[in-house]
Amino acid sequence: MYLNFMPSNASETQRGTASARKRGTSSLLLLGPAFVAAVAYVDPGNVAANLTAGAEYGYLLVWVLVAANLIAVLVQYLSSKLGLVSGQSLSGILGRRLGRRRRLAYWGQAEIVAIATDLAEVVGGAIALKILFDLPLLLGGVIVGIVSLVLLSIQSSRGQRPFEFVIIGFLAIIAIGFLAGLVVGDVDWGQAAGGLLPRLEGTNSLVLAASMLGATVMPHAIYLHSALSVDRHGGQPRTAIPRLLRASRWDVVASLVIAGSVNIAMLLLAAAALRGEGGTDTIEGAHAVVTANLGEVVGLFFGIGLLASGLASSAVGSYAGASIMQGLLRVDIPIVWQRAVTMIPALIVLAIGADPTWALVLSQVVLSLGIPFAMVPLVRLTANRAIMGEYANGRWITTAAVIASALIIALNVALLVLLALGIE
Repeated sequence: MYLNFMPSNASETQRGTASARKRGTSSLLLLGPAFVAAVAYVDPGNVAANLTAGAEYGYLLVWVLVAANLIAVLVQYLSSKLGLVSGQSLSGILGRRLGRRRRLAYWGQAEIVAIATDLAEVVGGAIALKILFDLPLLLGGVIVGIVSLVLLSIQSSRGQRPFEFVIIGFLAIIAIGFLAGLVVGDVDWGQAAGGLLPRLEGTNSLVLAASMLGATVMPHAIYLHSALSVDRHGGQPRTAIPRLLRASRWDVVASLVIAGSVNIAMLLLAAAALRGEGGTDTIEGAHAVVTANLGEVVGLFFGIGLLASGLASSAVGSYAGASIMQGLLRVDIPIVWQRAVTMIPALIVLAIGADPTWALVLSQVVLSLGIPFAMVPLVRLTANRAIMGEYANGRWITTAAVIASALIIALNVALLVLLALGIE
């Protein structure tokens, strides 16, 4: 009896283990949407902000990136949860709840956000092509736009999963490109750890901290994640929601740990290689100094990382713009037309010879204006039991989300006021 019992129990154990493995494998297959959204957190605007922070203040503002990433985890999870539970994107819900005039006005500000997003990404990609191949900025911008359309065609023709794999590949290239410098860079890890203590040094560091926070939690990424969740998991039975939410939590944490590490790596690289150096007020100048101080291989990786950032974030930004337009205008508009609307202003900026780094900074200021229009409705809708049912935010999540929203909005208002007053 004992001998008979052991094989039976072993068989049950094996079946249980196999079932657990199957659940684990299938859960891994649910990951992906957050990695697409995470590309927004390592776009060229982030590159400009993080390099500037490290070059001007060394390790002082490491804490800003850590705080921004923690807030981003909460915000992106709420956006994903809204899509999974309601079956609608954030812009889609707003499009159904707002009257015609308010809906058009809301779409107007969201479209400005999409244009500002594309400005940063096309310009950043153009700068990368100039660094790598010495191409004229305008030609580089056109190439970035064309490649982003090719990437979007993968989603249109092959579906969501292949598109996610391509974007995850770009995210890996971005990570390698900006983490490579840490291998040979002379980072003072003691001072870097000291940068985790929240503090500032004057008004300019406050402006820069607000810029970094605003560049990290971007409005189009908030709209986007809910749309990605609907596109990927829409049509699932309600009984699948708990499992999808668990997978989403892992998806968000894993993707933003990578994105956050890349952002911190940019700042550490700048603090180690750019601090006290002249000519680092532009991305091209920063690349030149990095190459001179750390070698041509690191400079090459830097350029490749910046190019991957521009190409991937441009495609993802266009995806976000199309979902916003579809949700708020409630019409299906070909992605090519949406791409043209948002890309033309970026090409005009490049054609007139405007300072590309200045254009990146300006785009981040515009994006800061759009944050409340995305964050406030997100927090309210995910706390609404009529929409979310038993999955509505609890008191602690709502409190944390309100505090995070208030912090981001307050810092960005401070940024705008200080810039308007011309305070250095």
